[in-house]
Amino acid sequence: MQRVDQVIGHRLNTEVPLVREVAQYIISAGGKRLRPALLLLFSGALDDLHPQRHTLAAVVEFIHTATLLHDDVVDESTLRRGRATANEKFGNAPSVLVGDFLYSRAFQMMVDVDDMRIMQVLSDATNVIAEGEVQQLMNLRDTSLDEAAYLRVIRSKTAKLFEASARLAPILAGAGKDVESACATYGQALGTAFQVIDDVLDYEGSAEELGKNLGDDLREGKVTLPIICALRLATLEQQILIRKAIENGELEHLSEILQIVRDTGALESARACAAKEAQRAIEAASTLPANAYRAALLQLAGGLLERRS
Repeated sequence: MQRVDQVIGHRLNTEVPLVREVAQYIISAGGKRLRPALLLLFSGALDDLHPQRHTLAAVVEFIHTATLLHDDVVDESTLRRGRATANEKFGNAPSVLVGDFLYSRAFQMMVDVDDMRIMQVLSDATNVIAEGEVQQLMNLRDTSLDEAAYLRVIRSKTAKLFEASARLAPILAGAGKDVESACATYGQALGTAFQVIDDVLDYEGSAEELGKNLGDDLREGKVTLPIICALRLATLEQQILIRKAIENGELEHLSEILQIVRDTGALESARACAAKEAQRAIEAASTLPANAYRAALLQLAGGLLERRS
């Protein structure tokens, strides 16, 4: 991962000062670096130390960072990872344009790898992520959204890059289709579980732990799994209160809605969904050769449910 950070620092090089400043601001905020870590873990699990693995790990982090820059503009977010978002600090226009820079730099780096299959996987993933973001935008304030529709969106906007990151290692290793499929299944399942837990924490965590404002999803009109479960389990009066808040984007009754989500067992229902996805990831990774890297992948999936930030 230190080597990946070195690649990231090197490839952020540009003669345009504002591009460098905005890009370094969001990259330096850290984050979990889960997507590049997945690529490296699967490379280790397959006993393949391909020289391009660090470059591709940096590519997926650039793609992810570009989506964060654009997402925060669309969502009008002000806080990420415990500090002001790039759009809050620099403005919307620089954030969007630097997001574009990171996308284009990622594709330049893909060309350097010179593998059409890798280009296909990453370009397809980038396209699906964009579709997922647009679909989520269309779903805003729609309280009729069900669990299946919610899962379709997060498997596009979040899980797809996890899946692509996991798929790249077996492609680099020249592994067979069954191995590639198992790695991709793990990535998709882990990414889905990750997003479900992220949505749970918006109603269960604290701003200090999360590094973002509690209730942001409600303010933005996002109907996530905790709300879908709460609407299914709540009384009619409680349902009316939740629907009104989502449809109007109001936080006046946030504390009351948080209590409803907790009291109805909605968070437990959402966590059960995440646990099912985590188990799917564990089963997929269990088909790989037994070594320390596979053990880490299994531990990652199992420990995801304990996430608090």
